[in-house]
Amino acid sequence: MADALLAVSGLKKHFPIKKGLFSRVVGQVKAVDGVSFEVRQGETLGLVGESGCGKTTTGRCILRLIEPTSGQVRFQGREVTQMGKAELRAMRREMQVVFQDPYSSLNPRLTVGSMLGEALAVHRLAKGAAARERVAELLTLVGLSPDHARRYPHEFSGGQRQRLGIARALAVSPKLIVLDEPVSALDVSIQAQIINLLQDLQSRLGLTYLFVAHDLSVVEHISDRVAVMYLGRIVELADRATLYRDPRHPYTQSLLSAVPIPDPERRKERIVLKGDVPSPARPPAGCRFHPRCFLAEKLGTLARCSAEDPELREVAPGHWVACHFA
Repeated sequence: MADALLAVSGLKKHFPIKKGLFSRVVGQVKAVDGVSFEVRQGETLGLVGESGCGKTTTGRCILRLIEPTSGQVRFQGREVTQMGKAELRAMRREMQVVFQDPYSSLNPRLTVGSMLGEALAVHRLAKGAAARERVAELLTLVGLSPDHARRYPHEFSGGQRQRLGIARALAVSPKLIVLDEPVSALDVSIQAQIINLLQDLQSRLGLTYLFVAHDLSVVEHISDRVAVMYLGRIVELADRATLYRDPRHPYTQSLLSAVPIPDPERRKERIVLKGDVPSPARPPAGCRFHPRCFLAEKLGTLARCSAEDPELREVAPGHWVACHFA
């Protein structure tokens, strides 16, 4: 895609399972197993799924916070997985991350001013009075006071700490920010404030977001397109309106059926999946969703679904689904 800022192709991350005195490798946990998608300049791509499906690992592999096993990650046409240390450090100015936990992601020994100034010093962007001015600008940008630069992280609330995490990501003026469940640890009212802040920053600074989350109502509010993950793979990818109006994959249908409706008069039919999510160390053969799939059971196609692994195919313009019967 010509206007894609980030292009991920066949990304895999397998963690070895070791046993015995000599730490012999006896298996692999296939946390991410062949993920492909693109993020366009200026858009927000939501990446959703159950806990343990590989969302966070995908984001960290893209940033090379953990090394991918295989696959390609191209950012502005450059192959991220092949970069050396110097090139990777320069690239980190363009790609930043906001972590899930605002309590453990900030250094408790540094003041806010020192923490934000550290990023400026590492990338040689500003020092002295210029750095202090930039820190004050960043704090104002995320809705805090420049006087907060003298405080330590423990002096802030959870919502304020997440604003500090966003300020730290913005310090080097990145183009892409990976948001790893940035509001899941916050109260609902604070979630709304942070989401509104992220949208405001995106429109003002021209940012591009990869928004990792499991709350589908939050994803619907902020995302332009949505990718649904299950057991290390993307099973559906479409623009927000299409996915929420016409989900094609049975897993997406079951996820959306669980979203509560704020109206006691309305009743919604829940799709309750049977069984538990299989282990990523021993994923099922064929379609990974088939042991829990109500559609395969209804159509009587379990034999095919357990034998053939469906490809992610385009069933309508811009709507991709990994299901034989979508």
